[in-house]
Amino acid sequence: MAKITFDTLVEDQEIDKFLSMTEHHSGVRLPMAYAKNAKIVGAYINGHLAAGYMLVTKPDFRTLMFVPDRIKRTDPFFKKSSYEMLEVNGLWVGPAIKTPKLQLRFWSALIFDIFFARKKYLLLMSSLKNKPIQKLHNMANPAVLYEGAPYLASGQSSHSEIRVSYTTRWKLLLNFPRYLGEINSRNQRIRDARKAKQAQAMLDSQVPHSSTLSRA
Repeated sequence: MAKITFDTLVEDQEIDKFLSMTEHHSGVRLPMAYAKNAKIVGAYINGHLAAGYMLVTKPDFRTLMFVPDRIKRTDPFFKKSSYEMLEVNGLWVGPAIKTPKLQLRFWSALIFDIFFARKKYLLLMSSLKNKPIQKLHNMANPAVLYEGAPYLASGQSSHSEIRVSYTTRWKLLLNFPRYLGEINSRNQRIRDARKAKQAQAMLDSQVPHSSTLSRA
């Protein structure tokens, strides 16, 4: 049975591989200098990198870099101390994390890692086209700071349309049962689809082929 293990990545080669996998899943290449200032956690299945995430616990936060200056001047959130904030970035989950047990272990590790970082606010950013990630974020009842095209400085890259929001570590923890429910619902849909496919295959096997009918 597959077993998931976690490791904090510190070597340049490990980080570069993680960033390549992040780019493969998100379409965005995160800068190495930014990544080296974060805590990067890799999840491994049988020794192979299968998922991961980055926790950024001090400014500057990439999430907030893409918010237009007019929002930063007017929204009260930007008067809060940056050192009370935490950013999650580089989050991706590969196909090897497929069983309910593995999914539970991965999401539990992420949520408790965030909680015990002891930052008051959790910054969230997603592509407006990535509906699954937005659904995941919505479970933590976030407050939306900005939706639209990212404010890009020279040399920066991001999605064409983004949503930037924030929640608190307590909201994240208290809504953990909702994440469990979503995992269970998702896996039930997979099981139902598999059963339907098997039932259809059984029906197909019981229908005589045209060649058989022609010889009868």
